Amino acid sequence: MDELTAVQRISVWILPVIFAITLHEVAHGLAAKWLGDNTAARLGRLSLNPMHHIDVIGTLVVPGVLLLLGGFMFGWAKPVPVDFDRLRNPKRDMALVAVAGPLANLLMAIVWALLLRIATGLEFDYLRKPLELMSVAGIVINAVLMVLNLLPLPPLDGGRIVTGLLPHHLAEPYSRIEPYGFYILLALMATGTLSTLLDGPLELVQGFVFSLAGQ
Repeated sequence: MDELTAVQRISVWILPVIFAITLHEVAHGLAAKWLGDNTAARLGRLSLNPMHHIDVIGTLVVPGVLLLLGGFMFGWAKPVPVDFDRLRNPKRDMALVAVAGPLANLLMAIVWALLLRIATGLEFDYLRKPLELMSVAGIVINAVLMVLNLLPLPPLDGGRIVTGLLPHHLAEPYSRIEPYGFYILLALMATGTLSTLLDGPLELVQGFVFSLAGQ
């Protein structure tokens, strides 16, 4: 995509990024509802309308700047509210709610792969090329969000999964990392450690998904 102008790049990436981030959050809310907490449903946060989930900074500004600078692409939406005390089995269900987000990203990446397979068979360039580029963007952003969120660092989904799996005497002190998690993530990015941690898993996930597209 290096040959694209800034406007073309934004046009290609905007829908995949918005849906990857917002549907990730909807998946958390749906899982919570199925497991006993209807907080997100009551507040209207299970809507597929991206406007209900967009965080101006996390969904638009940060991904946009990273896209223009050619940096590591990621972002976030408004977190879906979950009252863990309402879950039928709070400790176990917290992990299940957390894993729903990355699972949604994997499913979206597979959908984009199927669209990429369709796009490659289209005859006309004015239809084929935009759909190919958008499908590649959809695979990449969903793979990144899936792998990133599975890092075992609270408050990322991976951190909540680990907290849910640990025995109580270990889970409680582990969860106290959460207020510092974002700063730890920034430090990992600044030092290049984050890319080192994610490169292997990302290669595996993207390789699998692109194989479904016949790439």
